[in-house]
Amino acid sequence: MQLPLKTAPRTAAMEAVEDIVYGSVAGVVGKYIEYPFDTVKVRLQSQPDHLPLQYRGPVDCFRQSIRADGFLGLYRGISAPLVGAALENSSLFFWERIGRAAIYSSGYAPQHQPLPLSALWMTGAFSGAMTSLVLTPVELVKCKIQVPANPTLAAPLKPLAVIRDIWRHHGLRGFWHGQLGTLIRESGGCAAWFGSKETVTKLMREWNERRRAPPQQQQQQQQQQAEKGAAADEPLPLWQQAVAGASAGMSYNFLFFPADTIKSRMQTAPVGKAAGPKTTFGGEAAALWKQAGLKGFYRGCGITVLRSAPSSAFIFIVFDGLKKYLPMQ
Repeated sequence: MQLPLKTAPRTAAMEAVEDIVYGSVAGVVGKYIEYPFDTVKVRLQSQPDHLPLQYRGPVDCFRQSIRADGFLGLYRGISAPLVGAALENSSLFFWERIGRAAIYSSGYAPQHQPLPLSALWMTGAFSGAMTSLVLTPVELVKCKIQVPANPTLAAPLKPLAVIRDIWRHHGLRGFWHGQLGTLIRESGGCAAWFGSKETVTKLMREWNERRRAPPQQQQQQQQQQAEKGAAADEPLPLWQQAVAGASAGMSYNFLFFPADTIKSRMQTAPVGKAAGPKTTFGGEAAALWKQAGLKGFYRGCGITVLRSAPSSAFIFIVFDGLKKYLPMQ
């Protein structure tokens, strides 16, 4: 008879490496799913104040974009976002774990017990705030490729060319143009992302428990508690995992969408001699309100929330699946 292999105890370093590696893989998968919709979203958000709107809505933007550049044109500039997606998701899962460890260390929750939902929303906000520092430069390059200042260019802009242009005109600080918008979106949005996923997961587990057949009367109370604890550790059915992940993505994108709109407008502004004075977050918000009112802050919101459902569902399914079935030893 073959003896079971002894596995080494898992360490915090192994867990951190898993967060980085598996978060990167999950982020790349999600980015391929959502990127065409993200291109349309950015083009809708960044339409100029002083001209009639070029696109009547998401469907019209899809149609015009495909007519002009073909379907692959919707993937223009995806190389930088793929790197960004890997960095973003690995950073999110890594810093979320750091946030959990900090809460346990503070004594807010007992060790080796699940954190309350309020704490999970806090760890999500902390994770998003830290990740925003990594994400702003990547999104700046992505937005300038998706919406070039000179749309008549025959060839799409390359990431290195955009990076050189930003460096030449604005220096290192220029790569964090739009940081406030990213910070608001990521800290609030990631609180909702992690918090909604855990909230829906908890509700699904309770619903599954209620649907289970009642235990036989002769079972001891200790056995009932043991079975309940074991059920809580079991993975949810795949469709329930997808629902929890989709709810996370939709919450993330809807709740703080105006901040993302302002950020996109700031980051698609031209650089160099063609650019006017550098805009601020408040100035851009005031200009958009004057031009289009409240609805201007939600241009592209519908398509963004729609594409976030499958993308976020896949991210959590891939990440949780890799953590469960390919643990690093």
